[in-house]
Amino acid sequence: STSYPGYKIVRVGLDQSLTAPAAAPAMQGNYLVFWWKDIALGSLFIEANQMVTEAEYMPLLLSVIEPAIRHYAAKHSAGSEPWTTWLLARDADRWHSWMDAVFAGWLPANVPTQLPVSIIICTRNRAEQLAVCLRQLRTLRSRPAEIVVVDNAPTDSSTENVVREFPEAVYVREPRAGLDIARNTGIVAAQNEVILFIDDDVTVNDMLVYWVWQAFEEPAVAAMTGLVIAHSLQTEAQVIFEKGWSFNRGYVDTYYTPDYLNQTGPPVWKIGAGANMAFRKSIFEKAGYFDELLDAGAAGCSGDSEMWHRILANGGTIHYNPRAVAHHAHREQLQDLKDQIFYYMRGHIVAALIQHQHRPQDGYDYHLKHLYNHYSDLLKRHFPLFKYCHPTMWAEIKGAAAGVAYYYRHRDAT
Repeated sequence: STSYPGYKIVRVGLDQSLTAPAAAPAMQGNYLVFWWKDIALGSLFIEANQMVTEAEYMPLLLSVIEPAIRHYAAKHSAGSEPWTTWLLARDADRWHSWMDAVFAGWLPANVPTQLPVSIIICTRNRAEQLAVCLRQLRTLRSRPAEIVVVDNAPTDSSTENVVREFPEAVYVREPRAGLDIARNTGIVAAQNEVILFIDDDVTVNDMLVYWVWQAFEEPAVAAMTGLVIAHSLQTEAQVIFEKGWSFNRGYVDTYYTPDYLNQTGPPVWKIGAGANMAFRKSIFEKAGYFDELLDAGAAGCSGDSEMWHRILANGGTIHYNPRAVAHHAHREQLQDLKDQIFYYMRGHIVAALIQHQHRPQDGYDYHLKHLYNHYSDLLKRHFPLFKYCHPTMWAEIKGAAAGVAYYYRHRDAT
């Protein structure tokens, strides 16, 4: 509901101040996202009734930014300096000087105004959001060489009319409904070797295209996922999503190699989010295109994670790059969230069954058994007073059951 107190999202620039930010308005919490200039370092929920003193703030701050700073400092000769002592003592001069040295190589003063990257935006009947997205892409420090807008099974000409206002964007109509169908259409249309997918409801950071391009300068990288931060946490649905289903995969670089598949039921969905992902165009010739049984209009979701699984199975490496940042607009209403979670779970189950069909040695049958046991236990625990269970529990269970049914109806097409 819109009356839910929610959280105020606060960007905290540690290069500007080490003082605790002001408390949120009455009955609201704070969601603090810590940055060093253009690089995100960590985030922290502070509850509405949680009074944090200046003395308590510094250890909390250190606990959430330490992993990222150690990660960056390890690549720099200054990594052994006692920076945590300077931070806790608020020795701003020494700490700022050290941070400037550590991050100097990560913050280029000059970047090309345009880079050989194709951005693909798959959209359907969301002309208003698309216009905002396209306007924002014009403001980036490094702009893409191409923007491809795939209009997926439109019921009117509103998307086409918006794209006409942006000469830098290419309009492609795809009459068949389905996000993965639209993604594949966009891939075929794209003219550049590096392809970046973003959602029409994201706001991207100023340097996103630069960091995407830079990730693919490493020849081994076949795909990249980026950091996704919530755009708003004002409603109950948005907070439930961020705390339980977040797209945020942390603030440290991770390289996923084919060895990642050696664990039982490898959780490829943890690699990133489809709202902010990029690929070499050539990897689709090797690993195949997105499975059109998956994602909106078909099974539900998980076309992105099923693709990551196939890339790893074909020997590719995927780089989770936390410097490539997008801000995602979560669903505001609880019913919209429940619908979303239903399709997430339906797609998740179908993707796991497809992955098991293609590579049974990866053990996705164990993952599915674990999920079955998890939901069986939840039902037993909450019986008969189901009103006390988590708001999305029924959507999850129904989505999982629908996924099994969907797969067995369509498995001959996989």
